[in-house]
Amino acid sequence: MSTLGIIGSGNIGSVVAWLAVDAGLDVVMANSRGPESLADKVRDLGVRAATVEEAARAGDWVLVTIPLGRYAELPVEPFAGKVVLDTMNYYPHRDGRIDRLDRELVTTAQLLQEHLPEAHTVKAFNNISARNIVTLARPADATDRSALPIAGDDADAKAAATTLIQTLGFDVVDVGPLSESWRFEPETAAYVTPYLSKASTAKQRAAGHADPGKPLPVASLVQLIAGAHRPPVAGREF
Repeated sequence: MSTLGIIGSGNIGSVVAWLAVDAGLDVVMANSRGPESLADKVRDLGVRAATVEEAARAGDWVLVTIPLGRYAELPVEPFAGKVVLDTMNYYPHRDGRIDRLDRELVTTAQLLQEHLPEAHTVKAFNNISARNIVTLARPADATDRSALPIAGDDADAKAAATTLIQTLGFDVVDVGPLSESWRFEPETAAYVTPYLSKASTAKQRAAGHADPGKPLPVASLVQLIAGAHRPPVAGREF
């Protein structure tokens, strides 16, 4: 049985864990508060609770889904050699200003890769809401599968990430290296909105307005990615 390590027990981590357990994967979850704080996840999702170090070591893949401002707190050694799926987005009101991101010198995924130099980072699951990860996941033979973008510098790691994402219910579009991962970060055309069935504001979504979502096929996502314009990150206020 393959194992998915998940660092972070919030919305994205929880719904990916649910899909992974349903797909027959072993899921080991960790957060900054320790295994004892995950009793509800063990009960409700069927995951195993662990420390961050244990979850990283256990995973054939490791999903990092924590606030970006805390990425430097991750221990480095347990991630060596691992395929790390990075879901983090830059929200300055939460993460504080990060100069290199504001100056567009790096992407969020490149920051994580620099911090975990022996890991193989793949940007994934950052451009879709947690709710729509659940509502849009489909079996492999479904005709209305949605596509998710990935980016990474290691071809083998991207292949491994693709296998996981397909197992969880989505097709995959390879956007290229980590330097191109901005193409599906906040304020781009491929971020969140294409998966919604109706228009809504970021404030409405944050308040919990439910949207069942609509499928986004590969061809449509490819078009959005190709036409992406890099937003002025330094001016981001949310």
